Amino acid sequence: MIDIRELRANPDAVRASQRTRGEDESVVDRVLEVEARSRSKQAEFESLRAEQKTFGKTIAQAPADQKAELAAQGKEMAARVKALEAEAGELAAEADRLLRTIGNVVKPQVPAGGEDDFEVLEEVGTPRDFAAEGFEPRDHLELGELLGAIDMERGAKVSGSRFYFLTGIGARLELAMMNMALDLALKNGFTPMITPSLVNPDVMAGAGFLDSHADEVYHLEADDQYLVGTSEVALAGYHADEILDLADGPRRYAGWSTCYRREAGSHGKDTRGIIRVHQFTKLEMFIYCTAEEAETEHERLLALEKEMLGAMELPYRVIDVAAGDLGGPAARKFDCEAWVPTQGKHRELTSTSNCTTFQARRLRTRERVAGGKGTQVVATLNGTLATTRWLVAILENHQLPDGSVRVPEALRPYLGGLEVIEPVGR
Repeated sequence: MIDIRELRANPDAVRASQRTRGEDESVVDRVLEVEARSRSKQAEFESLRAEQKTFGKTIAQAPADQKAELAAQGKEMAARVKALEAEAGELAAEADRLLRTIGNVVKPQVPAGGEDDFEVLEEVGTPRDFAAEGFEPRDHLELGELLGAIDMERGAKVSGSRFYFLTGIGARLELAMMNMALDLALKNGFTPMITPSLVNPDVMAGAGFLDSHADEVYHLEADDQYLVGTSEVALAGYHADEILDLADGPRRYAGWSTCYRREAGSHGKDTRGIIRVHQFTKLEMFIYCTAEEAETEHERLLALEKEMLGAMELPYRVIDVAAGDLGGPAARKFDCEAWVPTQGKHRELTSTSNCTTFQARRLRTRERVAGGKGTQVVATLNGTLATTRWLVAILENHQLPDGSVRVPEALRPYLGGLEVIEPVGR
């Protein structure tokens, strides 16, 4: 959540951010009004409580014939103190609730608008001209079935729609890609983590996933826990209620996890294959750093994503995501979208978000300030380095006329030197 002190000091910047996001800016004034009343009521409560303590001493020192009357006055004062405390608490809770409805303040460079208003920052590689090569490309599911790599039919039989089995070379291909991504993360100073799939409500809320996107999250009511849609959630909670020492630089983690998403509101979208599914695997980078380092770390995450995409020999573009499509925690987000030949368009493979101090403030993660000058809230960032959806782009972009698929050179050592994946039964 945003810093209430910054909101008080510069409400116009927060209003402008809300407008850029296409969200309600009047909430800024509601927060300020309720929060001011909360502080006033808290001051009134503390003043009366101090008076109550003094009055208590007066009762103790009073003559016996006055004690009963004074005790009655003290009882009345105690009731007023209790009522003021409750009122101050209710106002503080309402101010906090309203404050949590405000998304992170977007960076000045972020384009205004919604999902289609992104800015293309870079295009890398050239899509193949399959017509010039003399054949019609197959989509990833047809290829996956030819190769014995994807089984949607049995996935639906076992678990329902939008579930699947990765079989044979499909399972090997995903593991190869994930291990290659993990090696890249290790080489760049990330600590590998295998994270929990279930988290407590305070962690899910703290990471910002129970605000406007709560309907996309699986909730286990009997346990009051949530299945994560990304290891970002667990990693955001990893240092909750801690004070970090960042004197030696940022803390960088690479979380390998199974991810779960309800895909609420996506009925009829991407129902074929494994583009939009309920369960997938992902390697997510996560960084804790000082607020001053956040933009540099954001560029670092994007560079690693681009390096991985380049190693997979995929044509892609980088977009600056528009404010209305950021999600609450992000102040800026870059997506890398690979070309999908059979769809004739780019599809997102990676995202990297600079969440500044938004998540860490909710989760109470701070750092020691150099020179012993107290503590301050850290910044957090995240970025995807590999995920199941990458198989879509790999299969389609590297297919051959007979349905076989060429393995990107950088991936071959992770598949025992395999250069071409052949259809089953050949």
